[in-house]
Amino acid sequence: MSQKIVILGAGESGLGAAMLAKQQGYAVWVSEAGAISEDRKLRLQQFSIDFEEGGHTEERVLAADLVIKSPGISPQVPIVRALLKNDVPVIDELEFAWKFTTGKVIAITGTNGKTTTTLLSYHLLKEAGLNVGLAGNVGQSWAAQLATEGDKDWWVLETSSFQIDGFVDLKPTVAVLTNITPDHLDRYEYDLNKYIQSKMSLFKPMGKGDTAICHDGDPLTERGADMTPMEVNFQKVSLESKADHSAYVDAGFICVPTSSNTWKFPVASLPIKGNHNVLNAMMAVLVAKAAGLTEDDIRVHLSTFKNASHRMEPIASIEGVSFINDSKGTNVDATAYALDSFQQPLIWIAGGVDKGNDYSVLYPLIKGKVKALICLGRDNSKLVKAFEAYIPVIQETKEMSAAVQQAMEQASEGDVVLLSPACASFDLFKNYEDRGEQFRASVRALERGMIV
Repeated sequence: MSQKIVILGAGESGLGAAMLAKQQGYAVWVSEAGAISEDRKLRLQQFSIDFEEGGHTEERVLAADLVIKSPGISPQVPIVRALLKNDVPVIDELEFAWKFTTGKVIAITGTNGKTTTTLLSYHLLKEAGLNVGLAGNVGQSWAAQLATEGDKDWWVLETSSFQIDGFVDLKPTVAVLTNITPDHLDRYEYDLNKYIQSKMSLFKPMGKGDTAICHDGDPLTERGADMTPMEVNFQKVSLESKADHSAYVDAGFICVPTSSNTWKFPVASLPIKGNHNVLNAMMAVLVAKAAGLTEDDIRVHLSTFKNASHRMEPIASIEGVSFINDSKGTNVDATAYALDSFQQPLIWIAGGVDKGNDYSVLYPLIKGKVKALICLGRDNSKLVKAFEAYIPVIQETKEMSAAVQQAMEQASEGDVVLLSPACASFDLFKNYEDRGEQFRASVRALERGMIV
């Protein structure tokens, strides 16, 4: 009799896990608490996979031999607590997919910067001709790719803390931790150390022959390293040079010491700007080096990288005013990186669903730089109160087109209009992508003279 696998959640990862499990001969059933979209129902039917929606049938879920849980489902929901109480194994889709690959895994995590680092690492390997796939928290699910397209020699995975929490045996050959800042603490009982331990557990299965890459100088990463015994080969990056750094910045160059010489890449040639992106680039360079790429391979392809949408994305220049879309900046630390990336005067568009933000960390970055703040949200009171003593002009709106128009009215030639909300998007928009797309559309309309 086939082992019974229940998939909790019919999103991208759940659908992929169901497809791979079915292909591998398991008895598969999908249980979704909400509604399943019609296209996903069709794909489940094409694979002859049974499913339910609108709730979980507890008796059938608890009868599983193994449960693969969507990372978005909290371990505190009743059905998951019941599974754990009954000693039913609960894992993540990436952990399940790991059982069916012979490829080497590059796993990248961090509160901020993990998507850029993941995409740049993948870009460098792919353009150098390696047989490499991209999965995890970005793109198509790993399990679905294994089920429909087959294996790769290398896999670059963006991994969130929620996904890492579902790992058991998954062991990266290369792992990257970009940084740790307080985020998602509601998922970790508002205990920062538990969130740190979740990130650090990515390294635990790794050994001396594996490579771990982190930012030297990130205080919570250092705390995590002190809390977590590891035997992995740690490589550190920094914006400053120290003897034990594997990559650092000196005289405008990213420097990577090797046994025979020092590789050098000009910071000015990077297509992604800001010190945070220099750190991301250094980490991606070390990933590429660990995968066997040469200095020439890396130099050629660094300059051709294009970052994902909504991450410090230039949209247009109108009458000498630059418009930058950083809608992915959904927490204070991400916005801090964005603000710190510019020396020009800024008109800053921010706001949305506040996550209990401490805006005081932004005060040194806005002083003398931010000319105006356009608050875009249903309730802007906390944002206004936080900055009314620091920013000379503060305006409010609930419409993106109005925010763009107001920003343009406050701007002068040479200024930058920066959308970096520091908040979640769900009060006015479907998600951060929707917010960013509306920003892009509004800027394009302004460029065409359609906003007056």
